[in-house]
Amino acid sequence: MKLVAIAALSLPLVSCASVHFERDSETSGTFTSTGLSVTILSYDIPKGALNIARENASDARQPNMVVEETSVVPDWGRLDWLLDIVSIRYAKISGTWGFQPDA
Repeated sequence: MKLVAIAALSLPLVSCASVHFERDSETSGTFTSTGLSVTILSYDIPKGALNIARENASDARQPNMVVEETSVVPDWGRLDWLLDIVSIRYAKISGTWGFQPDA
């Protein structure tokens, strides 16, 4: 019963994502994309937070996107299997896009 209550309370949080672009020049810049997912008994709803963040960034279709940094919170290392029971995970990716102008 507690699991059903947790799932019902976490449904409004499912599949939250955002993307932000900063322009450094006319043809290049940086980006940050985030994703949030709920895990219940090893099922990521709707999918893994890192996948949500990556897909959100790629949907923007900016040319030459390069992911330079990724992070997933919480990250318990070897104890991550505990998070597969019930958890909320947040992922953030950042990097560059476009082509640097010739100097």
